[in-house]
Amino acid sequence: MKSEEIKQLFEQFQAAASELEGIECWSARDLQVLLGYSKWENFEKVIQKAKDACKNAGEQIPYHFPDVRK
Repeated sequence: MKSEEIKQLFEQFQAAASELEGIECWSARDLQVLLGYSKWENFEKVIQKAKDACKNAGEQIPYHFPDVRK
């Protein structure tokens, strides 16, 4: 991956970030598009794997993956 392409992706992720109570966060729906998933159902599987990894690491899932609806 070329450095210009990496820079562009980084800027897209930064632009998609929000701040909630002083914490930087991202909407799964926004990340879905940035990561190239066209269907929510496919991306939802990725989110579940991330939640499983979070749990296996001893972290609290609600702390890292709050359920927020648009």
